[in-house]
Amino acid sequence: MRAFWTVVHRWVGLITAGFLFLTGITGAVISWDHELDDWLNPHLVEAHTQGSAQSPLLLAEQIEARYPEIAVRSLPLFVEEGESLVFGVAPRVDPVTQKLFEPGFNQVFVDPVSGEELGKREWGAVWPISKETFVSFLYKLHYTLHLPEMWGIDRWGIWLLGIIAILWTFDCFVGAYLTLPARKRPQLKAGDRQASDDALADDMVIVSKSFWQRWQPAWKIRMGAGPYKLNFDLHRAVSLWTWGILFIVAFTAFSLNLFREVFHPMMNTFSQVTPTPFDQRERTPKHEPVTPELSFVEVIAIARADAQARGWEEPAGSVFYAQNFGIYGVQFFHPEADHGVGGVGHKRLYYDAVDGRYLGDRQPWKGTAADIFIQAQFPLHSGRILGLPGRILISVLGLVVAMLSVTGVYIWWKKRIARSKQLARADPAATRRVELLFSAQRRD
Repeated sequence: MRAFWTVVHRWVGLITAGFLFLTGITGAVISWDHELDDWLNPHLVEAHTQGSAQSPLLLAEQIEARYPEIAVRSLPLFVEEGESLVFGVAPRVDPVTQKLFEPGFNQVFVDPVSGEELGKREWGAVWPISKETFVSFLYKLHYTLHLPEMWGIDRWGIWLLGIIAILWTFDCFVGAYLTLPARKRPQLKAGDRQASDDALADDMVIVSKSFWQRWQPAWKIRMGAGPYKLNFDLHRAVSLWTWGILFIVAFTAFSLNLFREVFHPMMNTFSQVTPTPFDQRERTPKHEPVTPELSFVEVIAIARADAQARGWEEPAGSVFYAQNFGIYGVQFFHPEADHGVGGVGHKRLYYDAVDGRYLGDRQPWKGTAADIFIQAQFPLHSGRILGLPGRILISVLGLVVAMLSVTGVYIWWKKRIARSKQLARADPAATRRVELLFSAQRRD
């Protein structure tokens, strides 16, 4: 049985190694996506004009007047001194072609005081890669591989990495099993069939101690023992010490990439998942967005009144419009929690874009067991559930995942060479035939 699981671990590891190396490295970087993006692009995120800030809603109207082919679809409601405002935009439908315009950008950065446009960019653009798009390129590469749309489907990369995550989750258990020492059972001598229960219990204690003593080396790294042993120990010991976090990251990678296809239905079998407004209506085709009847101003006013009636202390911090669902969402949080400093996200209220009716809400740590478990998936995967310490941990773990991928392939390669040499020694005639073949090829 152990030999079987060794083969399984070998081939699952080889299949997933390249993907895990890539996602490990990119994950280590994008744990600091906002900080890195700010450092690379101060010309976009810094605002130096002194004075009173204008209303973000007014600035959104100015952007739409400047670019008739786009519509603002998300905007912050807080204005922080020295920082620009970033507006998410989406193309409108071209009345001539009945297709969406292609403006070449989906974010606009504005000085909140002067209203001056500081720049714009396509978040997540594949090419060309510039310092404005570098972080978002890595972010999308991490979970989509930037695989192109084929046959009208643009989720190939997401599905592929979801399958890789399933294999990785499974292999976490296989790898842990293979670190265990071979089991030994206490045996009674032939003439000792009538041994007492106490004697048998003593034998079990001895075996238990022996097991832990034999497993202990798996947790250690032998320094100065040669390249192969060092790589083997790094692969085995580090994976044991980080096993719990590795499993969490692997499982949440599966749940996030295959959420609608597998994870959501699976959760419904264990506990009732409260449907969101997005679950209760069909997404419109890409080039057929829903035109809202209500403006941002009207929706925000409704949401603020509803939040006050609920006794929410957090102010409205941002608003977005999902144009292929016809749904407005208003998020409530304090300014210092803009990017999610911890927990499972912000409170939200959802409204219909045509008639303004209330569609639902999202409250952190509220709902059924399945609801709460679903809420925790991204914060667990990103480490943001623990705030800054969690992000540091996940960043380090990304490097660990990359290291485990490299050492795993190295171990396989060295064992493959050793097996080839062993086969050659077992069949000298075959070795001689290979040598003669190579000699003939060199002569030619």
